Amino acid sequence: MRLLSIVLALVMISSISCAQKSPRNNAKGTIGGTSIEIDYGAPSVKGRKIWGGLEKYGAVWRAGANENTTVSFDKDVKVAGQALPAGKYGFFIIPNETGDWTVIFSKKNDSWGAYSYSESDDALRVSINPEMVDDNQEELMYAIANEGILFAWEKARLNIPVE
Repeated sequence: MRLLSIVLALVMISSISCAQKSPRNNAKGTIGGTSIEIDYGAPSVKGRKIWGGLEKYGAVWRAGANENTTVSFDKDVKVAGQALPAGKYGFFIIPNETGDWTVIFSKKNDSWGAYSYSESDDALRVSINPEMVDDNQEELMYAIANEGILFAWEKARLNIPVE
């Protein structure tokens, strides 16, 4: 019994100490009969400068924390007017200081971060005009709305049209 108590205590301690600081979140929804699911790690701003600071302009970002953010579609879709077959994709963003941001759906969906990202794995790249707002979105958030995928973190908002 004592050995069992020690083992349980060690498991609890390691679980607490190994817990990710950016929790995994999931956004699900339907657009035009297509089921969409987004799985992502949700980092918080915590007083940091995100765009042009923590996340460099012009660099591929995993669009979340820890493991890749993934986006799944159960039917073929159009994203910003461009065809994308049904499937599960790694999701990346290239933020830019001015102008449009690049949104990337990668055929490789099982990476850790953007370390092994390769443009040759891209299934689709689209340009999206970000909206910078005064309100701070503390924890990264994705949502599915009638018009597409919504992204919000810190002062940046993206509306990625999906049909």
